[in-house]
Order: sequence, then C-alpha cells, then structure tokens
Amino acid sequence: MKRLKAVRMERCIGCHCCSLACARLVHQRLSWETAGVRIQSSGGLSTGFQARLCLACDPAPCAQVCPTGAYRQRPGGGVLVKLDLCSRCGACAKACPVAAVTLDETGRPYVCIHCGRCVPFCPHECLALVENRTHQEVSHG
Repeated sequence: MKRLKAVRMERCIGCHCCSLACARLVHQRLSWETAGVRIQSSGGLSTGFQARLCLACDPAPCAQVCPTGAYRQRPGGGVLVKLDLCSRCGACAKACPVAAVTLDETGRPYVCIHCGRCVPFCPHECLALVENRTHQEVSHG
C-alpha cells in the first residue's frame, strides 16, 4: 500500500501547485480550501514550508468516530471517503491528531486519500508516493 509523504520539503517554495492539483483533480474544485494536501509556512518565508498531510493512521481516528460510515479504514492505513454518506458533522476533523482533515464552509471534509495525483505537479519533487512499510517490515527489514 502506498502513501503520500513530504520527502523533500527543504525544496518547497510554497507555490501550492500540489494543493491546487488535488483540489482540481481529486475534488473537482479549484480552491486551496478544498485540497487534501495543505502547504503552510513553518513560521515565515525564510523558515520554509511544511506539508500538512494525512499520516495514514491505522487505525484511523477519523474513521473510528464517523457516525455514518462515510470514512472507512483503508488497508495499510489512511481512509477511504464516501461523501454521499457524510452528514457534515465535523467529527472526523476533530478526531484527526494532526489537523489533516479540513472542512469547507458547508462542513464538507477534505483529506488526503494518498492517491498521488498531486505528485507530478510539484515542480521541486517535494512530495512522493512511497510504499508504506508495516511495523514488522521496519523491525526486520
């Protein structure tokens, strides 16, 4: 199972191309507010940028608290989202330990689903879709 990681954030110039690609290609919107990947300053332009991404928790707290089943655990970590089941209660955003689930003005949630569609749009190769190694593989591999 692959997951999106910020592998070279020291190269990031804060262009938000990844966020806009996610919003447009994954969520069919064109707004930084509707992206699953968010780029933010690390404290000022001279300190660089950081990517706010889903950590692919397993088990995922956002899925555990979803009352409608709109968020489902993805094998290997992270979540699958069925927006047609979402009641827009915001429980998923409150449960996320790294604030990777964001809500738009209507309460619609946005989270990285680790599809990697944003990766080719980063001009400096800051993001990558990498194989998610299990705890056992890390311990023995």
